[in-house]
Amino acid sequence: MPLTRLSQTVSVHALSVALLMTAGAGLAGAQEVAEQARPATTSDVITVTARRREESLQDVPLSVSAFGERELEALQASDITSLQNAVPNLTLHTGDAENAVIYIRGVGQVDSLAFAEPGVGVYLDDVYLARTQGAVLDVFDVERIEVLRGPQGTLYGRNTIGGAVRFISTRPGDNPGLQMEAGFGDYNHVFARARVSGELSEDQVAGKLALFYSSRDGYATNEVDGSDDGDVNRISGRAGLLFTPSDNLEFELTLDASQDSPDTSRTPARATEVAGFEPGTGALVQFPAQSDPYQIRASFNDLDDLSSWGLSGRLRWQLNDAIALTSITAWRDMSYDSNLDLDGTEMEIFEIFVREDAEQFSQEFRLDYDAGGPLQATGGVYYFRDSDETFNGLAGQSIALPLGGNVYFPYPLQSGSVNDQTTDAWAAFFDASYALTERLRLSGGLRYTHENKSFVRLQELYAPGTANPPPFQTGAGLVVTDIDAEEDFSAFTPRIGLDYAVSDTVMLYALASRGFKSGGFDGRSNTTFDASAYDPEFVWSYEAGFKSTLADGRVIFNAAIFRNDYTDLQLSSFTANPGTGAFEAQFTNAGEAVIQGMEAELSWQAASGLSFNAHMGYMDAHYEEYIGPGGVDISDARELVNTPEWSGGVAGTYEWMVGDDWLASAHVDAA
Repeated sequence: MPLTRLSQTVSVHALSVALLMTAGAGLAGAQEVAEQARPATTSDVITVTARRREESLQDVPLSVSAFGERELEALQASDITSLQNAVPNLTLHTGDAENAVIYIRGVGQVDSLAFAEPGVGVYLDDVYLARTQGAVLDVFDVERIEVLRGPQGTLYGRNTIGGAVRFISTRPGDNPGLQMEAGFGDYNHVFARARVSGELSEDQVAGKLALFYSSRDGYATNEVDGSDDGDVNRISGRAGLLFTPSDNLEFELTLDASQDSPDTSRTPARATEVAGFEPGTGALVQFPAQSDPYQIRASFNDLDDLSSWGLSGRLRWQLNDAIALTSITAWRDMSYDSNLDLDGTEMEIFEIFVREDAEQFSQEFRLDYDAGGPLQATGGVYYFRDSDETFNGLAGQSIALPLGGNVYFPYPLQSGSVNDQTTDAWAAFFDASYALTERLRLSGGLRYTHENKSFVRLQELYAPGTANPPPFQTGAGLVVTDIDAEEDFSAFTPRIGLDYAVSDTVMLYALASRGFKSGGFDGRSNTTFDASAYDPEFVWSYEAGFKSTLADGRVIFNAAIFRNDYTDLQLSSFTANPGTGAFEAQFTNAGEAVIQGMEAELSWQAASGLSFNAHMGYMDAHYEEYIGPGGVDISDARELVNTPEWSGGVAGTYEWMVGDDWLASAHVDAA
């Protein structure tokens, strides 16, 4: 009889109290689960695969934060944005178009359009997610999540110039039985998770099915009609089969899907004054900046649908005692439709619509070598194809251009455009670690990446007041942009490092690595000249640190210092044309930057059931060069985004058994 595990959580901001019941006392297996849930007496060390092989987190000579199922439960994590409060020098939140805005050590990408590649790669079971939309993964059916800080260009490659976030789901058959959890919180937040897993054929076939649901009212109030803004209505699922026909061969097939369909998109509060001309009367209306970020005004925020699904097959064949072959084949599909009211008024000043469809295919073959001697190595080839078509545009029949002296000029504008971008990429990589002595190891690797990008853009302008979205390519609009471009990009991304075991519990390490983010084409281009390819980003990163396990395993303390020398930054610039005052957007290689700092993580098992965690990060970040509009260096006037000087957090958890079948826990955290 399967074991049922029920958990109810009550969340009040940072404080949570949870009760876990192991049902069916006296049944076979119930006592085993109860024992697993009993409070620990030493800090748990998570096994990770940051270097594509299983290792203790404390043995990996680079900065990695890892969270197992219990740590994520304590964080009350409904999606991966909760990690921002538990990882040093990490910024992770949902952007204006449901895109995952992820910065690690000041390196990332904030632009939400599809042409702008992410600076931190998100991986779902070792499958790279090409689009930032759909990359805010729900936390359910999870074995662990790893956050790799610093460039991961050797083993992970594509667009991991800042690092990688790896989501590893549970294997079919692990933790057999039924698990269910439900919770509620403020803003009418309701969520539920369920997972069933077990053997379908003894020692041959195992399966799993997992579901997640989350619903919440919006945090902000729309002053136009009193409704809330930015709500959540999300359902996700994952199903998997694991085939093990022999001891040295296994094949895992996974299907996942997600649907997010809230009532509204997210609207920003006005940080500056906005002016517009009222339709019909032509009267100028000025809207002052808003002081309350939770009071917004919007009239075009009624759509924000995001759906995605993926199918992946993972084959692992142990060829002999030393060599294993891994093949990962994956297909993913994403669709995103949204109406965004970016002027923050009830007038049509800056209203954006987005209709995006994306598909991707990837194939990786990898050989792993480990004969139990001083050498461990990984090598392979990787192919990736991504196709994205985005229909978007602007409605702004009430635009008022500021001419100075409180004088404004009507500049009605309405547009629609299609961007069609295709990427074909392949890579070959090799990474190895060799024990020079019993305590000293040398590691290094190299990856070569080649990409071909094709870009087609067609844009039309319409008479003010045309339907939004407009009737594209029906003869109603004037074609003003017709671009067809293609470019190749390639890069070598090496890594070299040394680590030294001072003792069985303390390791020192140092490494240097190069990161690469692909070039491309400005998706807001208006002319063929504007659509000239921008160059890839590059960073040389240097890191030194230590990892220590102290006090008989009760204390884990890790720290690192780092420096990133960053060139050809891909930056979005939104400015006014100095001649006309018209809004202009640019996406160019605008600068160079240096980001350096430190970070530390502490885990302390103070007593049976009582544990504390803390982290802190410091960054000194500045532009060395920032070429703005007109070719002027404005580096002294600009700061890097999503790069706080100081960040940190603390957390405490206490767990205790209530009888034989209940585990109670209290958790508090602040960041």
